[in-house]
Amino acid sequence: MNQHTPAAGLLCSGLIGYCRAGFEKELAGEIDDLAAEAGLIGFVRAQPDTGYVVFETFEPTPLGSFGEATDWRRPCFARQMLPWFARVEDLPERDRATPIVDAVKASGQRFCGVVLETPDTDEAKQRSGFCKRFTEPLAKALEKAGCLRSSRTGLPVLHVLFSDATTAWLSAGQNGQCAPWPMGIPRLRMPSNAPSRSTMKLAEAFMTLLEEGERDNILRAGQRAVDLGAAPGGWTWQLVGRGLRVTAIDNGPLRDSVMATEMVEHLKADGFTWRPQRPVDWMVCDMVEQPSRIASLMAEWIATGKCRYTIFNLKLPMKRRFEAVEQCRELIRKRLHSVGPFDLRIKHLYHDREEVTAFLTLKR
Repeated sequence: MNQHTPAAGLLCSGLIGYCRAGFEKELAGEIDDLAAEAGLIGFVRAQPDTGYVVFETFEPTPLGSFGEATDWRRPCFARQMLPWFARVEDLPERDRATPIVDAVKASGQRFCGVVLETPDTDEAKQRSGFCKRFTEPLAKALEKAGCLRSSRTGLPVLHVLFSDATTAWLSAGQNGQCAPWPMGIPRLRMPSNAPSRSTMKLAEAFMTLLEEGERDNILRAGQRAVDLGAAPGGWTWQLVGRGLRVTAIDNGPLRDSVMATEMVEHLKADGFTWRPQRPVDWMVCDMVEQPSRIASLMAEWIATGKCRYTIFNLKLPMKRRFEAVEQCRELIRKRLHSVGPFDLRIKHLYHDREEVTAFLTLKR
């Protein structure tokens, strides 16, 4: 993080990461590693099925000292990653605003906006209505206290996470460092004519794994793509919707709505052995197979120049999920080490369950 950003001097108490309930252990391991890399001394607290993980430093630390540890893109299992500076407990039901405003004033930091959030659990979602109702009153109270300057660009956004009805974690969301969506979840609608819900996974992958300007440059109408394990056509449908011509590889059938686009060639073949006669721009893969086998296949396509970019899904074992992801990273690294520098991004998306989604390309 730039030492000269408006929030660089904010004293923070640690990091807080949001995740899918049940993946706290995996995220805790990642946050611990990131904190150690940044030279932060503290401890991790993670409770099963809560949907969030906290790293707490032994001493308050200037935000500018956190380095890249606050970048939400780095940990695979984090939907959001934020530096937190206050935990407000025992909030009174009749006046939750005053203790929160007091904590913000005590920090000495001003903010350009405020976002109220809950963990993504069934129990916490019951507070989502309250968060919507409380956002405006809290914003007005913060503004009155001089803590909110909506006209000031460059200031962080105040994130208020209600972990329960009487506890709020206050964090500073820096532009470019935190996920741009509330709770770290992109809001996508299921298209009525899509062949399967899996199309949402690829749509989210494009939003999450690629930067906005990057999407415009490397994902363009007229490009050629291959979809390995395409049936019933959810990922192919997403590519076609963006104007790409797709060769769909699967022994199973594709939905009529996909074939009706006239932008798809369906070949009944084995996704592990089939190769295109000419290099393509994109290859995507959502085959159900051991993650190590998929990772090796993806690295092979990139190493041999069969495609320039790939997005793929890795199905994880119920146990040792973090270890499975790291094994796949290492397999890809070994295959591409002699080829050249590469860019590998892996995320546990909102639409992923016991799986993660990855983007891979050679650096050019």
